[in-house]
Amino acid sequence: MANILEEIVEKKRQIVAEAKAKLSIDEVKSKLTCGHFRMSQAIKKKGWSLIAECKLQSPAKGRLNATHSVPELAHIYENNGAAMLSVHTDPHFLGSNEDFVKVRSEIAIPLLRKDFIIDEYQIYESRLLGADAVLLIVRILTPDILRHFLYTAWSLGMDALVEVHDEDDMKAALSTPAEFIGINNRNLKTFTTTIDNTIELLPYADMSRILISESGVFTVEDVDKLKGVGCDGILVGEGLVRAGDIAEQTRLFAKV
Repeated sequence: MANILEEIVEKKRQIVAEAKAKLSIDEVKSKLTCGHFRMSQAIKKKGWSLIAECKLQSPAKGRLNATHSVPELAHIYENNGAAMLSVHTDPHFLGSNEDFVKVRSEIAIPLLRKDFIIDEYQIYESRLLGADAVLLIVRILTPDILRHFLYTAWSLGMDALVEVHDEDDMKAALSTPAEFIGINNRNLKTFTTTIDNTIELLPYADMSRILISESGVFTVEDVDKLKGVGCDGILVGEGLVRAGDIAEQTRLFAKV
Protein backbone atom coordinates (compact mmCIF):
# COMPACT_ATOMS: atom_id res chain seq x y z
CA MET A 1 0.00 0.00 0.00
CA ALA A 2 1.24 3.49 -0.82
CA ASN A 3 2.18 5.79 2.04
CA ILE A 4 -1.16 7.52 2.57
CA LEU A 5 0.33 10.22 4.79
CA GLU A 6 2.78 11.31 2.09
CA GLU A 7 -0.04 11.51 -0.45
CA ILE A 8 -2.17 13.63 1.90
CA VAL A 9 0.69 16.01 2.73
CA GLU A 10 1.54 16.49 -0.95
CA LYS A 11 -2.08 17.33 -1.73
CA LYS A 12 -2.17 19.61 1.31
CA ARG A 13 0.61 21.76 -0.15
CA GLN A 14 -1.62 22.45 -3.14
CA ILE A 15 -4.64 23.21 -0.96
CA VAL A 16 -2.68 25.68 1.19
CA ALA A 17 -1.25 27.42 -1.88
CA GLU A 18 -4.77 27.85 -3.27
CA ALA A 19 -6.04 29.19 0.06
CA LYS A 20 -3.22 31.73 0.23
CA ALA A 21 -4.03 32.90 -3.28
CA LYS A 22 -7.62 33.59 -2.25
CA LEU A 23 -6.91 35.17 1.15
CA SER A 24 -3.44 36.25 2.21
CA ILE A 25 -2.08 35.55 5.68
CA ASP A 26 -2.20 39.28 6.46
CA GLU A 27 -5.87 39.35 5.51
CA VAL A 28 -6.53 36.30 7.70
CA LYS A 29 -4.76 37.92 10.64
CA SER A 30 -6.78 41.11 10.23
CA LYS A 31 -10.06 39.21 10.51
CA LEU A 32 -9.49 36.96 13.52
CA THR A 33 -9.91 37.36 17.26
CA CYS A 34 -7.96 35.40 19.86
CA GLY A 35 -9.43 32.41 21.63
CA HIS A 36 -9.51 31.58 25.34
CA PHE A 37 -7.82 28.17 25.59
CA ARG A 38 -11.17 26.43 25.77
CA MET A 39 -9.70 22.96 25.25
CA SER A 40 -7.65 23.39 28.41
CA GLN A 41 -10.70 24.59 30.28
CA ALA A 42 -12.82 21.65 29.11
CA ILE A 43 -10.29 18.84 29.50
CA LYS A 44 -8.39 19.81 32.66
CA LYS A 45 -11.49 19.94 34.83
CA LYS A 46 -12.46 16.37 33.94
CA GLY A 47 -10.90 13.14 35.06
CA TRP A 48 -11.77 11.52 31.76
CA SER A 49 -12.56 13.17 28.43
CA LEU A 50 -14.01 12.05 25.13
CA ILE A 51 -13.02 14.05 22.07
CA ALA A 52 -15.65 12.89 19.60
CA GLU A 53 -14.77 13.11 15.93
CA CYS A 54 -17.13 14.07 13.15
CA LYS A 55 -15.68 11.67 10.58
CA LEU A 56 -17.53 10.60 7.46
CA GLN A 57 -14.76 8.86 5.52
CA SER A 58 -11.36 7.23 5.88
CA PRO A 59 -8.71 7.07 3.14
CA ALA A 60 -8.17 3.40 3.98
CA LYS A 61 -11.78 2.25 4.54
CA GLY A 62 -13.86 4.60 2.43
CA ARG A 63 -17.23 5.91 3.56
CA LEU A 64 -17.83 5.28 7.26
CA ASN A 65 -21.18 6.99 7.74
CA ALA A 66 -23.73 7.86 5.08
CA THR A 67 -26.71 8.50 7.36
CA HIS A 68 -25.59 11.62 9.24
CA SER A 69 -24.12 14.97 8.27
CA VAL A 70 -21.18 16.47 10.15
CA PRO A 71 -23.44 18.92 12.06
CA GLU A 72 -25.85 16.12 12.96
CA LEU A 73 -22.99 14.08 14.42
CA ALA A 74 -21.79 17.14 16.30
CA HIS A 75 -25.15 17.62 17.98
CA ILE A 76 -25.35 13.96 18.99
CA TYR A 77 -21.90 14.12 20.53
CA GLU A 78 -22.51 17.38 22.38
CA ASN A 79 -25.83 16.14 23.77
CA ASN A 80 -24.34 12.89 25.05
CA GLY A 81 -21.30 13.88 27.06
CA ALA A 82 -18.39 14.64 24.70
CA ALA A 83 -15.96 17.11 26.26
CA MET A 84 -15.08 18.53 22.85
CA LEU A 85 -15.30 17.72 19.16
CA SER A 86 -12.77 16.98 16.46
CA VAL A 87 -13.95 18.22 13.07
CA HIS A 88 -12.13 17.23 9.89
CA THR A 89 -11.36 19.84 7.25
CA ASP A 90 -9.32 17.59 4.95
CA PRO A 91 -11.06 16.34 1.80
CA HIS A 92 -9.60 12.83 2.17
CA PHE A 93 -12.01 12.48 5.11
CA LEU A 94 -14.88 14.35 3.39
CA GLY A 95 -14.05 17.25 5.66
CA SER A 96 -14.42 20.90 4.70
CA ASN A 97 -13.92 24.37 6.12
CA GLU A 98 -17.60 25.00 5.45
CA ASP A 99 -18.65 22.10 7.69
CA PHE A 100 -16.33 23.37 10.42
CA VAL A 101 -17.86 26.85 10.33
CA LYS A 102 -21.38 25.41 10.43
CA VAL A 103 -20.55 23.24 13.44
CA ARG A 104 -18.95 26.22 15.17
CA SER A 105 -22.13 28.23 14.68
CA GLU A 106 -24.31 25.52 16.24
CA ILE A 107 -22.15 23.89 18.93
CA ALA A 108 -21.06 25.34 22.28
CA ILE A 109 -18.30 22.91 23.33
CA PRO A 110 -14.70 23.38 22.13
CA LEU A 111 -13.65 22.35 18.61
CA LEU A 112 -10.38 20.84 17.43
CA ARG A 113 -9.58 21.43 13.78
CA LYS A 114 -8.50 18.01 12.51
CA ASP A 115 -6.19 18.52 9.58
CA PHE A 116 -2.62 18.07 8.42
CA ILE A 117 -0.96 21.34 9.37
CA ILE A 118 2.23 21.95 7.44
CA ASP A 119 2.18 25.73 7.10
CA GLU A 120 1.82 28.57 9.62
CA TYR A 121 -0.99 29.92 7.45
CA GLN A 122 -3.21 27.02 8.51
CA ILE A 123 -2.91 27.92 12.19
CA TYR A 124 -4.20 31.44 11.61
CA GLU A 125 -6.82 30.04 9.26
CA SER A 126 -7.92 27.60 11.97
CA ARG A 127 -8.57 30.42 14.40
CA LEU A 128 -10.47 32.35 11.72
CA LEU A 129 -12.70 29.31 11.23
CA GLY A 130 -13.43 29.29 14.96
CA ALA A 131 -11.11 26.52 16.15
CA ASP A 132 -10.25 26.27 19.84
CA ALA A 133 -7.39 23.87 19.14
CA VAL A 134 -5.28 22.49 16.31
CA LEU A 135 -3.64 19.14 15.67
CA LEU A 136 0.14 19.17 15.23
CA ILE A 137 1.49 15.90 13.85
CA VAL A 138 5.11 15.37 14.91
CA ARG A 139 5.83 13.06 11.98
CA ILE A 140 5.30 15.76 9.35
CA LEU A 141 7.07 18.64 11.16
CA THR A 142 10.69 19.35 12.05
CA PRO A 143 11.40 19.94 15.77
CA ASP A 144 11.89 23.69 15.20
CA ILE A 145 8.69 24.03 13.19
CA LEU A 146 6.74 21.96 15.73
CA ARG A 147 7.82 24.30 18.52
CA HIS A 148 7.10 27.38 16.39
CA PHE A 149 3.63 26.12 15.48
CA LEU A 150 2.90 25.32 19.13
CA TYR A 151 3.77 28.85 20.23
CA THR A 152 1.86 30.32 17.30
CA ALA A 153 -1.28 28.45 18.36
CA TRP A 154 -0.83 29.63 21.93
CA SER A 155 -0.35 33.23 20.77
CA LEU A 156 -3.85 32.99 19.27
CA GLY A 157 -5.46 31.59 22.41
CA MET A 158 -5.67 28.10 20.95
CA ASP A 159 -4.51 24.84 22.44
CA ALA A 160 -2.63 22.21 20.45
CA LEU A 161 -2.88 18.43 20.49
CA VAL A 162 0.61 17.22 19.60
CA GLU A 163 0.28 13.84 17.92
CA VAL A 164 2.87 11.05 18.18
CA HIS A 165 3.06 7.59 16.66
CA ASP A 166 6.26 6.05 18.04
CA GLU A 167 9.07 6.53 20.55
CA ASP A 168 10.97 9.02 18.38
CA ASP A 169 7.85 11.11 17.95
CA MET A 170 7.27 11.01 21.70
CA LYS A 171 10.80 12.30 22.39
CA ALA A 172 10.24 15.15 19.96
CA ALA A 173 6.90 16.06 21.53
CA LEU A 174 8.32 15.96 25.06
CA SER A 175 11.14 18.29 24.03
CA THR A 176 8.44 20.98 23.70
CA PRO A 177 6.23 22.36 26.50
CA ALA A 178 3.13 20.81 24.89
CA GLU A 179 0.38 20.20 27.43
CA PHE A 180 -1.63 17.74 25.34
CA ILE A 181 0.00 14.67 23.80
CA GLY A 182 -2.09 12.51 21.49
CA ILE A 183 -0.88 8.96 20.95
CA ASN A 184 -2.20 7.85 17.58
CA ASN A 185 -2.88 4.14 17.32
CA ARG A 186 -2.92 4.31 13.53
CA ASN A 187 -0.05 3.10 11.39
CA LEU A 188 0.62 6.08 9.16
CA LYS A 189 1.66 3.95 6.19
CA THR A 190 -1.24 1.50 6.18
CA PHE A 191 -3.79 3.31 8.39
CA THR A 192 -4.48 0.11 10.37
CA THR A 193 -5.06 0.61 14.12
CA THR A 194 -4.43 -1.04 17.49
CA ILE A 195 -4.67 0.48 20.97
CA ASP A 196 -1.60 -1.55 21.88
CA ASN A 197 0.39 1.33 20.38
CA THR A 198 -0.73 3.60 23.21
CA ILE A 199 0.03 1.01 25.85
CA GLU A 200 3.50 0.37 24.42
CA LEU A 201 4.35 4.09 24.27
CA LEU A 202 3.14 5.07 27.74
CA PRO A 203 6.45 4.09 29.44
CA TYR A 204 8.13 6.76 27.29
CA ALA A 205 5.53 9.41 28.07
CA ASP A 206 5.48 12.13 30.69
CA MET A 207 2.45 11.24 32.79
CA SER A 208 2.22 14.81 34.06
CA ARG A 209 1.08 15.86 30.59
CA ILE A 210 -2.47 15.21 29.43
CA LEU A 211 -2.40 12.04 27.34
CA ILE A 212 -5.08 11.30 24.76
CA SER A 213 -5.28 7.97 22.95
CA GLU A 214 -6.41 8.43 19.36
CA SER A 215 -8.09 5.97 16.97
CA GLY A 216 -8.70 2.24 17.21
CA VAL A 217 -11.18 2.53 20.09
CA PHE A 218 -14.26 0.45 19.34
CA THR A 219 -15.53 -1.08 22.58
CA VAL A 220 -16.10 -0.18 26.21
CA GLU A 221 -13.37 -2.70 27.00
CA ASP A 222 -10.95 -0.63 24.90
CA VAL A 223 -12.00 2.49 26.81
CA ASP A 224 -11.60 0.82 30.20
CA LYS A 225 -8.17 -0.53 29.25
CA LEU A 226 -6.90 2.89 28.16
CA LYS A 227 -8.34 4.59 31.21
CA GLY A 228 -6.80 1.92 33.40
CA VAL A 229 -3.27 2.40 32.06
CA GLY A 230 -3.32 6.13 32.73
CA CYS A 231 -4.74 7.90 29.69
CA ASP A 232 -6.69 11.07 30.39
CA GLY A 233 -9.01 10.66 27.46
CA ILE A 234 -9.64 9.36 23.97
CA LEU A 235 -10.25 10.79 20.52
CA VAL A 236 -12.68 8.55 18.63
CA GLY A 237 -14.16 8.79 15.15
CA GLU A 238 -14.88 5.49 13.45
CA GLY A 239 -15.76 3.78 16.74
CA LEU A 240 -18.61 6.26 17.14
CA VAL A 241 -19.85 6.97 13.61
CA ARG A 242 -20.20 3.26 12.76
CA ALA A 243 -21.99 2.37 15.99
CA GLY A 244 -25.56 1.11 15.80
CA ASP A 245 -26.59 3.73 18.37
CA ILE A 246 -24.21 6.68 18.15
CA ALA A 247 -25.75 8.51 21.10
CA GLU A 248 -25.46 5.49 23.41
CA GLN A 249 -21.92 4.75 22.27
CA THR A 250 -20.98 8.38 22.95
CA ARG A 251 -22.34 8.17 26.49
CA LEU A 252 -20.50 4.93 27.13
CA PHE A 253 -17.18 6.25 25.83
CA ALA A 254 -17.59 9.57 27.66
CA LYS A 255 -18.28 7.67 30.89
CA VAL A 256 -21.41 9.70 31.67
